[in-house]
Amino acid sequence: MRLTDIETFVVGNPPPHFGGRYFVFVKITTDTGVSGVGEAYCLPFHPDVVVKMIEDVFERCVAGHDPHHIEAMWRRVYSSGFTQNPDLSLMGVLSALEMASWDIVGKEANQPVYNLLGGKVHEKLRSYTYIYPKEGDKTDVYADPVLAAERALEYVEQGFTAIKFDPAGPYTAFDGRQLSLEALDRSERFAKLIREAVGTKADLLFGTHGQMTAAGAIRLAKRLEPYDPLWFEEPIPPDSPDEMAKVAHATSIPVATGERLATKYDFGRLLKAGGASILQMNLGRVGGLLEAKKIAGMAEVYHTQIAPHLYCGPIVGAANIQLSTCTPNFLILESIEQWKGFHSDILKKPIQWQDGYVIPPTEPGLGVELNEAVLRAHPYTGKALHLEMVETPVYE
Repeated sequence: MRLTDIETFVVGNPPPHFGGRYFVFVKITTDTGVSGVGEAYCLPFHPDVVVKMIEDVFERCVAGHDPHHIEAMWRRVYSSGFTQNPDLSLMGVLSALEMASWDIVGKEANQPVYNLLGGKVHEKLRSYTYIYPKEGDKTDVYADPVLAAERALEYVEQGFTAIKFDPAGPYTAFDGRQLSLEALDRSERFAKLIREAVGTKADLLFGTHGQMTAAGAIRLAKRLEPYDPLWFEEPIPPDSPDEMAKVAHATSIPVATGERLATKYDFGRLLKAGGASILQMNLGRVGGLLEAKKIAGMAEVYHTQIAPHLYCGPIVGAANIQLSTCTPNFLILESIEQWKGFHSDILKKPIQWQDGYVIPPTEPGLGVELNEAVLRAHPYTGKALHLEMVETPVYE
């Protein structure tokens, strides 16, 4: 069996754009006619350029090889161009090709990928969602703590037992910074009102996006501690494990981070520094399924848990489910509400969500199939990237 063909899809995500502006999917096929799908997450280039990068890496490092040889493929791509460093763009490309290879391997074995990575540990996977806006909202749920608390309770009534929100303000290319007193007050009010609304029925997940210095993050953490969040997410930029560790050591709130890290090497430095209690690798960026499984194994040594990150499409979501199902130190899975809407439309069979939990599929491979007719009907025609930061300093 050899990999011979590749096809890519850049899919525009219609309003309300939950999960990002677009998704980049890849389908690779063997000489025996078996196909697998993957997804690349949030490369810092226009998706048309990303497609060329994926095709280039496939042609140079993957085509003609056996999809079972995941380790050998990983080393070829990781070392491509004399790099051997956690390059986020190259790792995003590799992640898509790697998870597509696992999809093929699972189909060939007639087994879900989790059975090939250690076997099922969890019968169901606890999940959480961001607090999202709804059509007809009279205020901004991202800025109005009263509305956010009402929405949080709605999610709890659906079955969610953890809710994420991020009221700390915009994130900029010039972070980290000290938050303003107004931003600190707003953040504390969100935590207070949501805790009052949900009581002990749900964990609070306080999201930030690296806005703060370590000192600034510690100031905010002290305000949040009375409301007992399950985690404080990526409080400082991801480039300094030692600074992240300062925050982790100064607060009783577990620090969660990792969506902007790649490979066992980045996560190894974070773990060694004591920078996090919860690892949030994104399977479309970290280096793929096997790399994430290795990171989860490293995390076990430090009694650290994993909570795979998702702000993209359902193929990364499906890979997250496969990893989580076979991982003893799994904590919780990010969902985009109940996986309905466009995330359901682009799959032939939607991801199964039930009473706050994702139910692992029993189908072989990643357990999902793309509806290519829907993908082709929604090409991305915009110029903006999947996610973008403010390009000037902010003072809030």
